[in-house]
Amino acid sequence: MRNKQKRRMLMKAFKTTGADKIIGAYILWFFIAAAVIWLWEPDINGYGDSLWFCFATATSIGYGDQVAVTVVGRIIAVILSVYSIAVIAVFTAVITSFFTDIARWRANNSARKFLDELEHLPELSKEELEELSRRVRDFNRS
Repeated sequence: MRNKQKRRMLMKAFKTTGADKIIGAYILWFFIAAAVIWLWEPDINGYGDSLWFCFATATSIGYGDQVAVTVVGRIIAVILSVYSIAVIAVFTAVITSFFTDIARWRANNSARKFLDELEHLPELSKEELEELSRRVRDFNRS
């Protein structure tokens, strides 16, 4: 399987599951949350510091160098944390599904090739027949 096919399958998995929209909305929410935190939290002095706070909150790192002290800031931090956990779960599920699809595609391709060789058995050379026989023995062992 070529990289281009893999990329196409991965993008299809994200679109089919709606994960592309979920992640897009999350990114938008992340930057909005940073703006709200910057406006409401007195100890956060700039948008960059607010982005850092949101990153530390979203990743559950929580360095503690910046903390939410207002009710609004704390609510935003809780929503961001829960939303981050959900997005990571969706992302992980889509990636797992992608690798499962690749494994299924490879298995189907191998089965198709094997069946094609069986259909053309009389046309195979002695070496090809021996290789086919070896593959059948290996398959039976596993």
